[in-house]
Amino acid sequence: MTTEYAYRLSVVGTAGSGKTTLACQIADQLEIPHVELDALYWGPEWSPAPLQLFRARVTDAVQEERWVVDGNYSKVRDIVWGRAETVIWLDYELPVILWRLVRRTLRRSIKRHQLWHGNRESLSRALFSRESIVLWALKTYRRRRREYSALFNEATYSHLNMVHLQSPQAVRAWAAALEVTG
Repeated sequence: MTTEYAYRLSVVGTAGSGKTTLACQIADQLEIPHVELDALYWGPEWSPAPLQLFRARVTDAVQEERWVVDGNYSKVRDIVWGRAETVIWLDYELPVILWRLVRRTLRRSIKRHQLWHGNRESLSRALFSRESIVLWALKTYRRRRREYSALFNEATYSHLNMVHLQSPQAVRAWAAALEVTG
């Protein structure tokens, strides 16, 4: 069985769910650009872009005919989902997300992996501060699930093909069935 999807896709889900990983895989498989919203939002030393600049960057990025975007920024959802054809929601159980998030954070911190604009995760910031990505995931997990459940049923987004994937195994099966359609 093959799964045909258009070339403007948005990948959403809680922090640590694998949005960027899946978006990169889709981009490679379909040979389309990957747009990471975090890269458009975060500046040097973790400074957030002003809203107007962030929205302008996202608008520019999704003007192309083909792309896959990953990220959850409600501030630009109207822009991304307004142009998207498919939204893929990675909706895993909390223990799966927390395990992935801690593992990723440890790997990035130990290897001093450079993210956007020279930013790097540190163990103290990522795990033990008010800006902790783990704390953020815990605080937003239930809210994201309610939010995306509601959004997937809104008439505003009836033009979108909604894909709700609830396990890493479901993602692998979906991605394996993805085929080039153009």
